[in-house]
Amino acid sequence: MAGTRAEQREATRRALLAEGRRRFAADGFHEVVLADVASAIGATKGAAYHHFGSKLGLFRAVAAELQEELGERVAREADEHTDPWDRLRAGSRAFLAAGTDLAVRRILLVDAPTVLGWEEWRRMDEDASARHLAEALQDLADARLIAPQPVEPLARLLSGAMNEAALWLAGSDDPAALEATAAALDALLDGLRT
Repeated sequence: MAGTRAEQREATRRALLAEGRRRFAADGFHEVVLADVASAIGATKGAAYHHFGSKLGLFRAVAAELQEELGERVAREADEHTDPWDRLRAGSRAFLAAGTDLAVRRILLVDAPTVLGWEEWRRMDEDASARHLAEALQDLADARLIAPQPVEPLARLLSGAMNEAALWLAGSDDPAALEATAAALDALLDGLRT
């Protein structure tokens, strides 16, 4: 019986996360009402508070899950290549392409920095995806494919540029914008080559 209750609690938690994600992506943090999220999955507001404590708690969990998925997507694309430059380009392109996803754009790029605060958002980004960029740059530095330099400032500069580009792409109606942005990023990265 305990396993059944634990399974039911986990199913409720997963359903709240999924519905929260859908609503935060469609309506934005400030328009979502926690009781409506719970009601939509047939749960009580109390169940939502039990699992997440507040609307902010639900948003934080949704953003963390989405950030983790994004990091995994970037790493998976990069891992399809063995050449360090190809790995960096593939991971960077995967990140840029993710900005076309409504949930990534609205939750991670627009709402999360203001709702969670810049420092928490940066920590979340660092834990899930920015570290992949730093690792890729370190691989390039170790292979002497870029000039010896501290990798962290370079990773931060490129991360900031890619976040801004992903946000811009998310709002663009131009079907060629992604390829144009990826080409610009390639040119920028090529400028780092020794």
